[in-house]
Amino acid sequence: MVGELTMIGWKSLMARLSGGGSGSFYRRSLIMFLVVAGIPGIITGILVYSMAGGRLEKELLKLHNDQIEQRSLNMDKQLSNLEMMLAHWAFDSRFDESLRGHDFVRDFEKTRDITNTLLVMQGSNTMIHNVSLYLRGDQPILFYPEYSALNDRKLISRYERLMDAGKTTYWTQQALDPDQQEKRELTFVHLIPGGSSNPLGALIVRLDNDQVAEVLRTLTPYADGENFLMEAGGGLYVSANGNRMDSPFVKAVRGEVESEGKARGSFLFEWNGKTYAVTYGYFARIMDNWLYVSASPITNITAPVVLISKVILAVSASALLLAVLLAWLASKRMYSPVKRLMANLQPHASLAGMGGVDEFAIIERQWQHLSRESRELNAKLLEQLSHVKESFLHQLLQGYLYAYSEEDLRSRMERYRWQVHGKQFVVLYVHLTGIAAMEGKFKFGDEGLVTFASVNMIEELAAAHFEQSSTINFHDLGSGVLLILPEGEPCTEPIKVFSEELTQAVNRLLNMRVTIAVSRTMNRISDIPLAFEGVKHAASFRNFEHDNQIIEMEQLNYEDGAEPPYPFTLEREFLQALRTGQEADARALLADFQDALSVQGAKAIDVQQGMLHLLGSVQHAILVSGIQPNRLFKGANLYEQLSQMKEPAAFRDWFEAKVIAPFMQELTNRSDCQVKQLMEQAMIYMQQNYMLDISLDNCADHIGTNPFFLSKSFKRVTGKNFIDYLTELRLEKAKELLRESELKINTVAEQVGYQHSYFNRIFKKLEGMTPTRYRELSRAE
Repeated sequence: MVGELTMIGWKSLMARLSGGGSGSFYRRSLIMFLVVAGIPGIITGILVYSMAGGRLEKELLKLHNDQIEQRSLNMDKQLSNLEMMLAHWAFDSRFDESLRGHDFVRDFEKTRDITNTLLVMQGSNTMIHNVSLYLRGDQPILFYPEYSALNDRKLISRYERLMDAGKTTYWTQQALDPDQQEKRELTFVHLIPGGSSNPLGALIVRLDNDQVAEVLRTLTPYADGENFLMEAGGGLYVSANGNRMDSPFVKAVRGEVESEGKARGSFLFEWNGKTYAVTYGYFARIMDNWLYVSASPITNITAPVVLISKVILAVSASALLLAVLLAWLASKRMYSPVKRLMANLQPHASLAGMGGVDEFAIIERQWQHLSRESRELNAKLLEQLSHVKESFLHQLLQGYLYAYSEEDLRSRMERYRWQVHGKQFVVLYVHLTGIAAMEGKFKFGDEGLVTFASVNMIEELAAAHFEQSSTINFHDLGSGVLLILPEGEPCTEPIKVFSEELTQAVNRLLNMRVTIAVSRTMNRISDIPLAFEGVKHAASFRNFEHDNQIIEMEQLNYEDGAEPPYPFTLEREFLQALRTGQEADARALLADFQDALSVQGAKAIDVQQGMLHLLGSVQHAILVSGIQPNRLFKGANLYEQLSQMKEPAAFRDWFEAKVIAPFMQELTNRSDCQVKQLMEQAMIYMQQNYMLDISLDNCADHIGTNPFFLSKSFKRVTGKNFIDYLTELRLEKAKELLRESELKINTVAEQVGYQHSYFNRIFKKLEGMTPTRYRELSRAE
């Protein structure tokens, strides 16, 4: 067989030497290669195998173990960060003794604050599946992260076992998901308040099993083998490949690790005819030690060494007899890239027919041709440079390039033909308003077209005033401008002139108002994203009564101007109109509410925050009436949508379409018109006679129905029973008198239908303070 291979190789070699299928370069280089690569190659192979083979295998194993230990340290840091984060929150004032016995149904602001805090914690790490808060008491409460009262005794007992574990901070593995009560997850528990001897509840962080397994899989780069993490006592267990704790392989590896008796180490382990490289160590977790183990087949680690050893042994065994054959094979392999390149350059030509033409002469000619084409393509690329620059500037302003150093940013900007050496930078944010008042020229939905026109104006005017400027179109009536100015030169006056000309042009051509926010000057490119965030935020402080505004960050006073009063009365009337299904009244009251927010001196952010507060009150009223907002609004994030609004008319139109219309449709489906009218008559009667001694019976007589029907329908329509609504109405009128009048406390009590002593008790019970204290606090604000 060897003789046949040698003969075939020799014939092929002779054919190549005679010029068959190859060019002149190959024929000249092959003879020299045979001499150089023959005997010296064999001697070198023997020396390499004897001196470096075994050492290389050891170094690979050591490198493998070092990589696993380094990655295990990274995993340890992630778990430590989780522990530190939860410990920090456990000592936070949000989770102090004030939560004991707190009425979360009434104090929905506190409930929402806790839910938002838990959501922030939940999103702080990709391994976290859920962050929940359990509060023990007569009625256990669970924030998951939203508020709910626990009634499932089996689930309550599981949470109580966490409270009674005898430790304030610890790891466990429990099944706490109400929807998957058999799914055990790695869980970190911290009793609250932190450091208390009588904890009132627990913060519970549940890790995602898939994410933990994914982190474990990063310990080793090989797909085979096993990675697992377990508590020293066996209480916790996580496997990267889903193997059970009692699987034979895991038990065998664990037994070997325990027999080693060391804190960390590595060894070779035989299992089912395979050799595994096992690396293990311990994590020092809170009040416990965790064992991590990575077992990989040694063949994966030493595969390069095995391959090299086989090649070296084959070469050495063949010795001189196979030197020619190996030289031919090596020459063929070395020549194959040249041959493939020639085949690509001249796919239909034959090397055998080229005579004495050198292959590299042909490659040189083709290279010149490709270089010419490259220059042409580069010219086309320069035409697209403006789009590339715009993309880079957009990423810079949005903060996507935070990982780049100052030097890298300057290098990239210079590569895109910006001149940034010896320059200072100013960022402008330009926002157009007034699209709702354009009387048919533009309408909502044309924001992109209007912004495009304004950006063209900005670019034209900026080019006339400044040496370097770049504009970004955000397609939402907003645009960003980066000005690159000579360092040290004053720039306030040129920017002011530019802003005034731009304002006049937009007013004249687009018939819209302009708000321009100007940042301070900067010498560092890495400061530009923060400056852009600042000018965007500053633009929200524009005054509604000003047509055009230029806001300079260095002169902006966030505390300037009085805060507009919040129209509580209009809010209450609006909510009542919603609950009773009076759509026309609700729309009118919404317009009055927005007008009250937009009084003289009000800022855009004041109006937006007021509408957001109204949305929260509406959501609460909907929830109290027995309707789930998530179902009603089909899971839409209304707060995010409302936060994007900047036009007053857009606020109102959005509220009518997204909030009022769905709720009215739901009310129409849930209760008929006659019942709603009766309840409205009952509420009107209560509002007109709340200062008298009214009852369910005389109210039912007044509207012409029986007390039982009135009580049942009143609860279904308003979400509250008759007495609670009357008490709330009286207390709201009382608070209004306390805030806005100088009447004595007993006179206020009489005017809302209460005796003085009972009024003090009921007010303190429901509001948490006496009427006198409420009056003092309201006037202090």
